[in-house]
Amino acid sequence: MSARCTFHRSSVIDVSAEELGRWHFRAGAIHRLIPPWETIKVVREAAPLVDGARAEIRIQKGPVGTTLIAVHSEVDPPRQFVDTQERGPFGSWRHVHRFIAEADGRATLDDAIAFDPPFGLLGRLIPSALMQRELARQFAFRHARTAGDLRRHAEIAARFGDRPLRFGVTGANGLVGRQLCAFLSTGGHDVVRFVRGEPRDATERRWNPADPDNGVAAGALDDLDVIVHLAGEPIAEGRWTEARKRAIRDSRVLGTSTISRAIARADRKPSAFICASAIGFYGNRGEKWVDERSAPGEGFLPDVVRAWEDSTVAARDAGVRTVHLRLGVVLSAAGGALAKMRTPFLLGAGGPIGSGQQGMSWISLDDILGAILFAARNPVLEGPVNAVAPNPLPQRGFARVLGRVLHRPSFAPLPAFVVRAIFGELGQRLLLEGAFVRPTVLEREGFRFAHPSLEEALRLELGMLHADGVQP
Repeated sequence: MSARCTFHRSSVIDVSAEELGRWHFRAGAIHRLIPPWETIKVVREAAPLVDGARAEIRIQKGPVGTTLIAVHSEVDPPRQFVDTQERGPFGSWRHVHRFIAEADGRATLDDAIAFDPPFGLLGRLIPSALMQRELARQFAFRHARTAGDLRRHAEIAARFGDRPLRFGVTGANGLVGRQLCAFLSTGGHDVVRFVRGEPRDATERRWNPADPDNGVAAGALDDLDVIVHLAGEPIAEGRWTEARKRAIRDSRVLGTSTISRAIARADRKPSAFICASAIGFYGNRGEKWVDERSAPGEGFLPDVVRAWEDSTVAARDAGVRTVHLRLGVVLSAAGGALAKMRTPFLLGAGGPIGSGQQGMSWISLDDILGAILFAARNPVLEGPVNAVAPNPLPQRGFARVLGRVLHRPSFAPLPAFVVRAIFGELGQRLLLEGAFVRPTVLEREGFRFAHPSLEEALRLELGMLHADGVQP
């Protein structure tokens, strides 16, 4: 049966057709293109992307889960490829990806889809306009992210050179780590993931973060140019019991010591060690602004961050350029703070927490990835670097912008005493306190924030771009 629905989108991208095509053919592209507001898991990536290669994707829509298997055909790198549903929710699905050279040296990214609606006869009851609107939403995101990634790689290569690097990444399955690996590999870099279990293939190596002396095998770092250390116990998953706080601290201090000592022992040392840290270093600062020159705050989080950063001493003493990337609130609809806030806001229950005056220093996921690559490439960066957007807001203002993006009210208060009763110390430190943090070092070095505005970042992550991919 022939498909009865079609969708088409094309965008001009400021790179050559060859580079645009290469980006899509590299491992990791599918991870960068999945809309973060959707519950989608890549079970198997079609890598290498050749005729007959299959991708397996698990899709969850509320309580209903389904598996999509797509087979690739008409593969002509770097000009085009086609994926066709072999098994999945749609009556049929054929997606033609083309990368077309333009006369001015730029390229057109062209997506053409023909499909029968999902779920059989029930799917035919879904209004065509609704399906078109959802596809337009998804592909506005996909084209915006593709253009953003290619722009970032081009500008960093123009400034620091385009020699591909070989990265080692811990925490590669986390919210930032998974996207970082995809961002780097689609940009032409090699990525080695450090995992705790048995490696599945040559792109993975085993490590034990709890063993600073023997947690990394001899020689495991010798072929790597940059180590990015992101591993650590999540701090917002459950109340802070004494055992929980000890796990948060130990996962950071022991894991960082393990990697740092392995770097110091390596026969061929990496040129840079990018170690995740946190703006929790500054503690609760009220309305006062802070930057990398500011003293640490007081309390559990500042103490953890100081010990965390001190744990890189072996690598620093071995002469390896070490960057403490102090992350703010990372905005991703796929997880973290934004994913937790999205549901109550959609239900009309979002608003100020406590006084609403506490500083929220945030950064878009894509800007975090760009900052990591920027830090890896820039030989000047060393020591603490605040990875935050230049425009933090009080929590009340953050809530107002999020409500506007989602077309929901943002005035439902969450009193401080309720936060303390539900979350205990975690709620006090993470929800009721904060700081206005400046990215002084990144700005001084000329780092370009793709999303300096909160509304820009939220519209991309939540799929609220116009169909043409620009802000309303």
